[in-house]
Amino acid sequence: MPSADGTPALWLVRHGESTWNIAGLAQGHNDEAELTPRGLRQAAEAAERFRGRAVRAIYASDLRRALQTAAAVGQVLSLPVLADARLRERSLGVLEGSPSAAISADVTGLDAGQVTDPDARPHGGESVRDLYARAAGFCNALAALVAHGHGANPRLANVDGDVVIVAHGGTVRVLEAYLNGVSVEEMAWGPVENARVVRIPDFRAQPLRT
Repeated sequence: MPSADGTPALWLVRHGESTWNIAGLAQGHNDEAELTPRGLRQAAEAAERFRGRAVRAIYASDLRRALQTAAAVGQVLSLPVLADARLRERSLGVLEGSPSAAISADVTGLDAGQVTDPDARPHGGESVRDLYARAAGFCNALAALVAHGHGANPRLANVDGDVVIVAHGGTVRVLEAYLNGVSVEEMAWGPVENARVVRIPDFRAQPLRT
């Protein structure tokens, strides 16, 4: 439900298990992966958490694994899924499709559950700071729309309710940090399980801290 003052909540959902998750491959912007049968079940279970809840809009990354997960939420809520490339996972450039375990922490800027170098960038890819700024920019634009009563688009104007975002592990991490006032230098990079659901109870536009 919304916060005590009526401010809508934001729900962050990671996609269900994908074929590249079980293969141990770095996904990034690559769109070959799709949900496994287990991933489809996880998506359906996550979607059930929203049954009967007042939701004004569902946004999702435009990558297949996120759209498949979001489709389950849309079916439960009878709402369209609005795809947005700003919600994609961090681009890993030339490393996409490589075994995740073989990628050096020096290249990713991530080590032992921490962001060790927010500006490290694989060739052709993004840094954690890039991802943080991209996702935060989307979040601020969305918060401004919600604050003005426009929901997701003109068809949903003046409709009350929360907003659901279906995205990726990296996107969920940076959005959760940003919305809790944690800078990219200070944020953790802990595990985010497939189909994990995170609730941000007080969703408002914020200054961009990158």
